[in-house]
Amino acid sequence: MTKIYMDNASGTPIHPKVVETMTPFLKEGFGNPSNLHQFGRITSDAIQAARGHVAHLIHAKPNEIIFTSSGTEANNFALKGILTAHKKKGNHIITSEIEHFSVLNPLKSLEKLGYVVTCLPVDKYGMVNPDDVKKAITPTTTMVSIMYANGEIGTIEPMKEIGTITKEKGVFFHTDAVAAVGNIPVDVEEAHIDALSMSANQFYGPSGIGALYVREGVRILPFMEGGIQEGGRRAGTENIIGIVGMGKAAELAKSEMAQRIDKIQNLRNQLRDGILKNINHVYLNGHQKNRLPGNLSLCIEYIEGESVLLFLDMQGIAISSGSACTSRSLKASHVIMATCVDAALAQGTVLFSLGIDNSETDVKYVLEKLPPIVERLRQMSPLYNQKK
Repeated sequence: MTKIYMDNASGTPIHPKVVETMTPFLKEGFGNPSNLHQFGRITSDAIQAARGHVAHLIHAKPNEIIFTSSGTEANNFALKGILTAHKKKGNHIITSEIEHFSVLNPLKSLEKLGYVVTCLPVDKYGMVNPDDVKKAITPTTTMVSIMYANGEIGTIEPMKEIGTITKEKGVFFHTDAVAAVGNIPVDVEEAHIDALSMSANQFYGPSGIGALYVREGVRILPFMEGGIQEGGRRAGTENIIGIVGMGKAAELAKSEMAQRIDKIQNLRNQLRDGILKNINHVYLNGHQKNRLPGNLSLCIEYIEGESVLLFLDMQGIAISSGSACTSRSLKASHVIMATCVDAALAQGTVLFSLGIDNSETDVKYVLEKLPPIVERLRQMSPLYNQKK
């Protein structure tokens, strides 16, 4: 059976060179990095090399990288660690309506502790207006947390403009860059970013490993207490195999980025044009130009996205109907709803997220299978039949 994976926004396959780099550490990477003997030095050196590759990917310093278990942990760490470390500065934080739940839910918890959260709206493309950020800042504002790019609709936010504002106002700037890092150029210096979350499984590294960048000089309370690992900011024996894999994935992403973007974007555009040509009542979500290379988020009218997903799965095609973290929920995506899409139309959201392993053959196969599936589902829809 044909197998086509177009759900890279949920998680990417591990690059063969990453597997190759990780394999020796499955067999011989058992030395505790905190120990001074040769076995410990081998793993310690490997961790520091990986830290350097991850730092280089986002134009940071190696000592500014803290390894975590995931992007979710990195977001929780950044929000709770920085805000609580600067209680005297203020209790106000600014975010947006389209953030991942690993940002929105920790902020709900912080609200119960007395923090005040301002949730900014977005335009129909899912774009945050930098002027709204500027207007929302008050004397008690401690942090602005706006995602770098939205993994559901692909929109890339105006990071440099927002970062310039936060720097001028003396406010910390955190960004959930899980969907962006490794897929598009990210420069923490250029965008004046103070804290950034990332995850290896978004750029062909292993799952279960992420990282948090914290600008040198920004105080952050430890996420876990115990040993001295990660500069005393995250205790616990390091995930050596995962860290090594993330380091190699970061190295490859940096060196191959331009080539990857060109290939993936071209395939995405072919798929987009083919769908819009062959299926009517289809609408593109997110910004037309300022979007992630492999992201194709669509609303297909008169049907439900989950139904399309299941029918495509029977044809060997894997896609999603939104964020992987909420894909089992039957509610319309809060991201799509924030862009003022009609609730009924939002139920027809599907997300094709292409990656480096996709090909023109894959695109042609999807374009062959998708139109009859949509037509079949619409024939079962009373709304579609009324429209006819």
